[in-house]
Amino acid sequence: MGDYIPVYESKGSFTTSAAVTGGTLAAVSGDSTVGPAAAGSAKVIGVFATDAASGARVTIHLRGPEHEVVGSGSVTAGDQLVAAAGGKVASKAAASGATAGDINDARSIVGIALNTAADAAKVRYVAL
Repeated sequence: MGDYIPVYESKGSFTTSAAVTGGTLAAVSGDSTVGPAAAGSAKVIGVFATDAASGARVTIHLRGPEHEVVGSGSVTAGDQLVAAAGGKVASKAAASGATAGDINDARSIVGIALNTAADAAKVRYVAL
């Protein structure tokens, strides 16, 4: 078994896709980029530490530790992730409605993808 150490730092540095304000919610907006969270966003990964212009690096106080594991299937930055076979992660399929199954499936989400990755590639994510 290989060794693994998660990134326990409670903050991370990301590139902004829009101007951001310190103290507001940060959401994944693209491959390794972040922007202000929209109302009801399911892609929130933390809170901006400072103001920053679009395209600048900014620190985010993350809502959970950052992990890197192998993905199963393609993953897009901002996807909600669930456990997949072999200890991998996979993108959570969109809910088809407000059925009991869809509601219960939401409990299986382990994190939010920070990068876009092909099948069997490393996926970075913030744990929830």
